[in-house]
Amino acid sequence: MCIVLLTTAHPEYALIVVDNRDEFILRPTSRPHWWTHPSGAAVLSARDLQREEKGTWLGVTKTGHLAVLTNYRETDLGDATHPIHAARSRGGMTNHWLGSDPAEPAPASVADLVKDGGVKGVGGFSMVAGKLKRKRGEDEKPARALEGIAIVSNRCDQLEDVPWIAETRGEVYGLSNTVYNDPKPWPKVELGKKLVKEAVQEAVDKNLDEAALAERLFSVLDTDTLPKHPDMSLADYIKELKQSIFVPAIGDESHRKAMADAVARGPGHFATDDQKAAESLQLGERPDPPTKPNLGFEVGLYGTQRQTVIMVDWDGNVSYRERALWDGNGNPIERGKGDEVFRFKIEGWES
Repeated sequence: MCIVLLTTAHPEYALIVVDNRDEFILRPTSRPHWWTHPSGAAVLSARDLQREEKGTWLGVTKTGHLAVLTNYRETDLGDATHPIHAARSRGGMTNHWLGSDPAEPAPASVADLVKDGGVKGVGGFSMVAGKLKRKRGEDEKPARALEGIAIVSNRCDQLEDVPWIAETRGEVYGLSNTVYNDPKPWPKVELGKKLVKEAVQEAVDKNLDEAALAERLFSVLDTDTLPKHPDMSLADYIKELKQSIFVPAIGDESHRKAMADAVARGPGHFATDDQKAAESLQLGERPDPPTKPNLGFEVGLYGTQRQTVIMVDWDGNVSYRERALWDGNGNPIERGKGDEVFRFKIEGWES
């Protein structure tokens, strides 16, 4: 039950993105690193190594392509157009977006993605999809505004179905494991938007620097309001996760045993990606079904595994912070000891 929150409310930053990845803690996942997409794009992301596509839930390129993925839990077994399980990888959708043509405007790239059922057969998902560029005003001078960011989902049949966000200053947007325009907003999303707005206002009032602002936003991602049900099964507990931004480690007895067995192996190294990126994704094509079957992963406890804070200033400078909360064997990592920080400038930011 991941959550992503985006805001345009800080005057010094064109965009701030904060994200919790909730997953089975032992799921093989790399640390963030630069890798080369088959299109030639330089991508910064961690990668899910459970499937051969090595997709990602969150990534950004040197040319400003941004993709953030959340799963949507389809529930209608009889709905063939929106399958609960599917062969095509959701992470492959982010790989596809991150490798799209930098010269093509975002609306055209989104239209290409959704046309002819391009987002069907993937399993329920929503994806924040943006090409981060500074807008130009009517006088062709750089404006204090961003080009719009799309939220694509497997429910989008055409470009007109796609919501666009982040074109207005002073806003906070939120997305979790439901559709963006769900008429019944999830409590975690509503709380997250409120807390991000408060954190940004506090940062402005106190003139917090980048590092202090990042820590303040990480504190939002640590907000735990999950109802405590020690005897509830994981399957039933999953339904409660819409209540809490942060998910502590939860699971049945079998999950606890698997976690304990992993921890008993001692400190664990993180999985690494030692092959070329996204081998199954051919240049210029939509992601196709992998050659191997859909591999689920339900080993060990479930909870918030990674946290990310991305800040983009008005000069196109990006700071990307990922915080790992668990090592490869499921040992907890002290807050801040598992941080990776990257900085770069978006190419073509004002073009």
